[in-house]
Amino acid sequence: MSKISVIAKLTASEGADDDLETALADLIEAANGEAGLEIYSVHRVNDEPGVFYFFELYRDGDAVAEHGTSDAMKSAMGAVGKLLGGRPEVTRMTPVAAKGLTL
Repeated sequence: MSKISVIAKLTASEGADDDLETALADLIEAANGEAGLEIYSVHRVNDEPGVFYFFELYRDGDAVAEHGTSDAMKSAMGAVGKLLGGRPEVTRMTPVAAKGLTL
């Protein structure tokens, strides 16, 4: 089965940049127990205040499902949702080549 990668763009509501950054760091902590989540990283865009991207790499579809349904993740996402200025933009992909990753 192929690995699944995700890129998600999240934009903070007006004035919530730093609070969103903190809440996104909490998401990383909430995901620590997910064995099938191989990479989960958040990045702040340098020239777009309040814009963040997640890069995620999952072992398989079961790992994606586990990520979306864990109690820790639901709780952390609740805190994030209150700080967003709109819906996240999520793109799911299948990785085909990478340096530093085993696909």
